[in-house]
Amino acid sequence: MKKVLLFFLFLVFCVDFLSAKNQSDSQSEGAVVFMYHRFGETKYPSTNIRMEQFEKHLEYLSQNEYKVWTLSKIVRHVVEGREIPKKVVALTIDDAYKSIYTHAFARLREYKFPFTVFVNSSPIDYGSKSYMSWDEMREMQAFGAEFANHSKTHDYMLPKEGEDEQSWKKRIKDEIEGAQKRLHEELGDATNENPKLFSYPFGEYTKQSAEFIQSLGYVGITQTSGVVDIDSDTKILPRFPMAEAYADMSGFVLKLNALPLPIKEVSSKEDSLISSQNPPTLTLELKYPLKNLNCYLSNGEPLELEWTSETKVFVRAKNRLEPPRDKYTCTAPSKDGRWHWYSHLWIIK
Repeated sequence: MKKVLLFFLFLVFCVDFLSAKNQSDSQSEGAVVFMYHRFGETKYPSTNIRMEQFEKHLEYLSQNEYKVWTLSKIVRHVVEGREIPKKVVALTIDDAYKSIYTHAFARLREYKFPFTVFVNSSPIDYGSKSYMSWDEMREMQAFGAEFANHSKTHDYMLPKEGEDEQSWKKRIKDEIEGAQKRLHEELGDATNENPKLFSYPFGEYTKQSAEFIQSLGYVGITQTSGVVDIDSDTKILPRFPMAEAYADMSGFVLKLNALPLPIKEVSSKEDSLISSQNPPTLTLELKYPLKNLNCYLSNGEPLELEWTSETKVFVRAKNRLEPPRDKYTCTAPSKDGRWHWYSHLWIIK
């Protein structure tokens, strides 16, 4: 009887071990992508990072042997279905502000870290003093920086009031292809071509806009927090925004070590653009059960969770969401002390 009991316990151990191994093997760690805007411009705290914060970020990456890749290299792995190695990170910067050249570039060059800048081309063509010049970008490109598409004028990608579908599609196509044309003319025909990357202005996208932009041949890059892995939706790849209020080292390291939330399916009766049901309900179906999943609004307010099975949950805010934007962010601890992370955008008009 004792031998039978021991054999039974051994079988249970094997099943648990194989189950945990399969869960681990079924999902790569992915890559963490950070998004910056301004450097050392303290009068813009919502988009600025202080230089002492940024320098600590770079120092930590260097001292802890992280692999800093361009975003295009990460995306190629995703598109080709190749697993991303451990400890891969990308540094991306939106809007091509002048302080990238005057403040950030020297630090990045010192560490030999590549980076990706998303350019809205019109302010540069107009010679705005707030933005870099094409010559400065060419200098950074020679170092190894890459440049990608952020539209011509940083216009909203959503249909405007009174704008029919044909007019909307023409406006979006002109915005994106116009910026791509200028990138080619100033930085070379190979710029932003393998793959074509597009960062949504204001981080706003809907199912309609994401699908249309994909049809133009672009990979969509958001401002919605999360980890990029081989299962990521290339219409809406996530990034962790970095700005003064949440760029301290504890927050940076926490996000740097984040893991993808093992999601099988995401659904909602509402698109990202809320039209009727407010607060909206988000349905998450996980690949396998996770303990201690919790979800929050951007202000830290806890969300209500209604589990219908071990792997399926309805997520909803207690009160109406306020315009212009908010996010549902869900996290769960992993066994190694890190955090699985997923964020879903809502646009409230």
